[in-house]
Amino acid sequence: MVHKVADDFFNNIDFVSIVSTVKGIYTSDGAMSILLDFERVLDDADLYAYKNWILGELVQGPNVGRYDCTCVFMWPYKLMPDPGAIKRLLNLGCKVEFAKSSVEVPVAVNDYDDFIPGTKYPKFKPQKVWFVKITIPLELMDDIKEGSIDLAGQTIDLADIDDAYDEDLDKQEIKSDDEQQLSSPNAGIGAGPLPAGSNPIGTPPGL
Repeated sequence: MVHKVADDFFNNIDFVSIVSTVKGIYTSDGAMSILLDFERVLDDADLYAYKNWILGELVQGPNVGRYDCTCVFMWPYKLMPDPGAIKRLLNLGCKVEFAKSSVEVPVAVNDYDDFIPGTKYPKFKPQKVWFVKITIPLELMDDIKEGSIDLAGQTIDLADIDDAYDEDLDKQEIKSDDEQQLSSPNAGIGAGPLPAGSNPIGTPPGL
């Protein structure tokens, strides 16, 4: 679901709240972990292949609810993220809301006129921006975190695929060792008792 909202939709976001959000991420291992899971979904949707999406800045969140997680990102007005990427998120069951708005940001301090009178704080000026609010189901975040994919209507665990590759490699190594022993000119000649737990050549493991 995509909502294009009014300019005042994100009016609770300002410079102070953005700084607070960033500080909260760096001081909380839990928030960082959730954000990494959130980011993994965006990456899996190939969102960053679309123009300007890589330039988004987190300004609110992650806010975790009972069934989903929400983050708000911000872009400079002239660097609007390509709306074509939104369809990828919608296909995964995410919700997306975006707004054209503005935030008050500190001006660059070049002289005393750039300070608020009587203070050591810089003046603020409005800056036009784009806000995008993305809500991802927690179930989707868990599925992608665990490395599962959907293929032809079947859920396949990527870990199972890795295990299958490892099992095939093990079988190839055992077969290669057996063939080498059989081709050895001294195979079976003067061989002593087999060590405990080993198998005669050609005997499947466990027999």
